[in-house]
Amino acid sequence: MPRLPLKSSIVATALVAVFSSSITQAFVPPVPEIAAKSYYLYDKQSGQVLAARDPDLQVEPASLTKMMTTYITFKMVKEGKLKLNQTLLVSEKGWKTEGSRMYLDPKVPATVEDLIKGMIVQSGNDACVTLAEAIAGSEEVFAQMMNAEAKRLGLKGSHFTNSTGLPDPALHVTTSDLGRLATAIINDFPEFYHIYSIKEFKYNNISQPNRNLLLYRDPFVDGMKTGHTNSAGYNLVASTKRDGRRLISVVVGTASPEVRAAESSKLLNWGTQFFETPKLYAAKQAVQQVPVWKGKESQIAVGFMADQYITVPKGDAAKLKIDLTTQQPLMAPIKVGQTVGTMKITLDGKVLSERPVVAVAAVEEASIFGRAWDTIRLWWKGLFG
Repeated sequence: MPRLPLKSSIVATALVAVFSSSITQAFVPPVPEIAAKSYYLYDKQSGQVLAARDPDLQVEPASLTKMMTTYITFKMVKEGKLKLNQTLLVSEKGWKTEGSRMYLDPKVPATVEDLIKGMIVQSGNDACVTLAEAIAGSEEVFAQMMNAEAKRLGLKGSHFTNSTGLPDPALHVTTSDLGRLATAIINDFPEFYHIYSIKEFKYNNISQPNRNLLLYRDPFVDGMKTGHTNSAGYNLVASTKRDGRRLISVVVGTASPEVRAAESSKLLNWGTQFFETPKLYAAKQAVQQVPVWKGKESQIAVGFMADQYITVPKGDAAKLKIDLTTQQPLMAPIKVGQTVGTMKITLDGKVLSERPVVAVAAVEEASIFGRAWDTIRLWWKGLFG
């Protein structure tokens, strides 16, 4: 896709050729009524929140807690501190943990791979405790690891006290934090994400289905996790990928498995049907050349180190306006990835996003004579405007 022009006076005209044959007013109906205590709908590519109700309300996660347990387990495997074929014995505490389980046998060791599947597909509390004890020595210490990881990921409204999600007065999350955690799992561990789409897992001659009903009903849904306790209600983090675009929904506090699936489906379908996420710029693409002083080059290419997307109502992409402001005067030396300005993206006068712009090429410092000459030029420019 061609890059979007930067001058606001020509943006609307130029984008028509890129996205549509004419500029029409997009129709976006209100967010559907969602029968949940709190909900959150997020576009992973653009990083934009499309809909939310009380996203920072602290709620009981139930088995959505296992997403953090899974995150840490994946991290341990990726770092080589656990092996997928490594076998672990379940402790008496793990064996006797109440709630959903994968029915581990305390006399038979289980592989880490089976424990991960039992934790995700079967929501096995015994699997969670077994992994937590293997990683941290005790579930209590593992909870400290969970909170440290939550802080690192920016989950400001969450606090973990166990690996399972069994009720505890001090255990709480927010739907916005769960959206961020789901995104981190997908981004950081793509090699393991497919486990969330497994519909059934058999262990110890006991086969259990995945409780995420959307896996059976929507071919685009490929995750992620259900949760339920009497006090929390029925919770679901769901993720769909359609036409290369991924949306993540979180609903908590619904009345039944059917309701959490239906309300999640409402959110995902609304976000898919009425919004689009075009690609603005490719990673390391030169968005514009800007002046640089006291360098071996007189200009530098600026842009982004990662692909850039924006979510807008379908049909509104042609109305985007983009304004690039760079730090001037920009002095060499300049390193690749160094922030040099800001891009502001607006739609109908409303700011959708402000993003730091970086150097996508380096400029070395000029010789002493080149620097001296630019010093004179800058003085002259300052003197006479």
